[in-house]
Amino acid sequence: MSITVPHTAVAGLTAAEVEQRRRDGLTNDVPDRASRSVRDIVRANIFTRINAILGVLFILVLATGSIIDGMFGLLIIANSAVGIIQEVRAKRTLDQLAIVSQAKPTVRRDGQSLAVAPKEVVLDDLIELGPGDQIVVDGTVEESALLEVDESLLTGEADQVDKPIGAAVMSGSYVVSGSGAYRATKVGKDAYAAKLAEEASKFSLVKSELRSGIDTILRVITYLLIPAGLLSIYNQLVSSKESWRPAVTGMVAALVPMVPEGLVLMTSVAFAVGVVRLGRRKCLVQELPAIEGLARVDVVCADKTGTLTENGMRLSDIKTLGTFDDAEVRRSLAAMAADDPRPNASVQAIAEELTDKPNWQYTAVAPFSSAKKWSGFSYGGHGDWLLGAPDVLLDPSSEDARVAEELGSSGLRILLLARSDRPVDAADAPGTVEPAALVVLEQKVRPDARETLDYFASQQVSIKVISGDNAVSVGAVASSLDLSGSDHPVDARELPADRAALADVLERETTFGRVRPDQKRAMVGALQSRGHTVAMTGDGVNDVLALKDSDIGVAMGSGSPATRAVAQIVLLDNKFATLPYVVGEGRRVIGNIERVSNLFLTKTVYSVVLAFLVGIAGIGSQIFDYESLGYPFLPRHVTIAAWFTIGIPAFILSLAPNNERARSGFVSRVMRLAIPSGVVIGIATFVAYLIAHAGTYDTLEQQKEQTGTTALITLIMIAVWVLAIVARPYVWWKVVLIGASILAYVLLFTIPFTRHFFKLDPSNIGLTAAAFICGAVGIVLVEAAWWIAAAARGERHTLLPSSPGGGA
Repeated sequence: MSITVPHTAVAGLTAAEVEQRRRDGLTNDVPDRASRSVRDIVRANIFTRINAILGVLFILVLATGSIIDGMFGLLIIANSAVGIIQEVRAKRTLDQLAIVSQAKPTVRRDGQSLAVAPKEVVLDDLIELGPGDQIVVDGTVEESALLEVDESLLTGEADQVDKPIGAAVMSGSYVVSGSGAYRATKVGKDAYAAKLAEEASKFSLVKSELRSGIDTILRVITYLLIPAGLLSIYNQLVSSKESWRPAVTGMVAALVPMVPEGLVLMTSVAFAVGVVRLGRRKCLVQELPAIEGLARVDVVCADKTGTLTENGMRLSDIKTLGTFDDAEVRRSLAAMAADDPRPNASVQAIAEELTDKPNWQYTAVAPFSSAKKWSGFSYGGHGDWLLGAPDVLLDPSSEDARVAEELGSSGLRILLLARSDRPVDAADAPGTVEPAALVVLEQKVRPDARETLDYFASQQVSIKVISGDNAVSVGAVASSLDLSGSDHPVDARELPADRAALADVLERETTFGRVRPDQKRAMVGALQSRGHTVAMTGDGVNDVLALKDSDIGVAMGSGSPATRAVAQIVLLDNKFATLPYVVGEGRRVIGNIERVSNLFLTKTVYSVVLAFLVGIAGIGSQIFDYESLGYPFLPRHVTIAAWFTIGIPAFILSLAPNNERARSGFVSRVMRLAIPSGVVIGIATFVAYLIAHAGTYDTLEQQKEQTGTTALITLIMIAVWVLAIVARPYVWWKVVLIGASILAYVLLFTIPFTRHFFKLDPSNIGLTAAAFICGAVGIVLVEAAWWIAAAARGERHTLLPSSPGGGA
């Protein structure tokens, strides 16, 4: 529906017109956050491939009438319930934090400016713009004061685009400099970037090395399951010559442990719990793989202002220069600060101190931009005034430049007030500059900055301080925090343009000043070209390109809407000190998933090996006419075998502290332990089964129970040892966990009720001793395999924690 708007651009819509558009559905009805609905989460956690496999096997067991052997069916309920609960918790945490972090555009209605949520914008709303503002809907510019927009997030082109009155602006772009207002012409799903933004902000558990590694492992397992499963089916239904009920239960017992039913669940739970934990620290994770990514970071590029220092500033002093008098300087500064529609922290500090604004009317304006490093106002007969960086506006060899650098060397922020000989909007501005005063601003170093830098140093994570401020001033701040290399800061205007040469400088130096936005982006790329995983922190519009290109972009909650939009992580409390917790959470997730992956995949490998060995023996019995071998276990046996060697311990280990630095090569490291351990367990269990099967028994039922028990004891012994290896290095709670697992199995095998319930019979001393001998041999072989694998990786062999935390 088209609605005629009679009002001028100055007034905006009336309240009645806004209400009419809401009734007509002409609102920006894009969801605040495109997270999965609860319904989608429930569906995704119930209808999985693993649940389908287990469900079919569960139905087959129920058909035999043995409900007890269908206990593994509880895994379907447990996996789905835990996954749903954790993901819903994570969704709610993310959605709540996203509302807090949400950029609120300023709309003009009835001549009044007010901030509203993006979804409250209606068609034909007049939306005001200033530096750093993100354009939330498509529109046409109605007011423009040197308005420049960056559309690189949409087009990939980094050049700033002038937007005069009548020009079109697209949602997803952001304002670099200048100010203005635009009329909303397309809202909701009609807006250019709405679908892109919706896709980009989806709650996701994919696109990470960890997830892709697990997917690779699962694909390989699927290929192994097909022949192993067919062999087990043939052996149980044909070779063993058993009736259909025991044949089906044996087949199910062989297939169930091949499925790593908890691996994907544990990964999802670990990610989701990480989101909730970080949410409690006011950290919004906009893309879940960012938790993992930050754990892999080895270089953090930190902006000075707003990251190492607090956002607010205080006007400390005004040092008048040349023939200017103090009153004239203060009047000029007061006028410029009051007339700036979107003052930055420096101008805001001046405005708070100089409140006596003269009655001057400006005739021209030049907004501040990171590229030119100055802003200006022309006041007709009162002069053309500039406010900017002394080392940009002054002759470097002048006495005034020397004084400015000396002041900046103590960590103060220094601005130059100067008068120009031409209007500030002239093509050749600033022209000839006459220094009027040095404006001295104090910026407070964050009290937690030193501790944060010390943490990264201890974790072998390099810090690069990259700032648009004077290099000497940046170096002074970094030196106050004892940052290595800060005593010789680099002026970015002297940096080479060649990427290789730039990378060489970045490898050597740590502190950089006068860095342009395009240089920040180039620096990130140069570091990445040397194999570094780079995190970029920032809060200003000049950080957007670098944040977008970095491996992990971290924005401050008080930063510009554009920086928050492109960052994967937003620190809503504006505390740089929160970053170590994010790194630690990522390391906990990755390290622990790697641990539990070893357990689940070891089970899969030994199940496949055992199925192959029993199946081949069954085929051999057909060819050579000896007594056939059925599968040694009932489904209830494989269920209890996983309880205390994998299930409960894996859940605890997946949530435990872990400070080990993330490394690439997840799949190869896991398989180095899982494959030899699984092969050893499978072969040792089969040997114990053969020994038991060769014995003499009074009844067929006794034979099944005692042979199965013998094989199960061997399997459990070695599997518990694998758990003990995965849990290293030891701390008290890990020792308790392993001890509790051993005790649980001792009770299962000794209490009469559980022995009867699970059909366990360890009464044959000879067979039980044989099981222990096979288990002991298997333990030695698994331990040897672990030491060989650790030596191949060049790792230190230790059973004790390397630090008091004991997490790793």
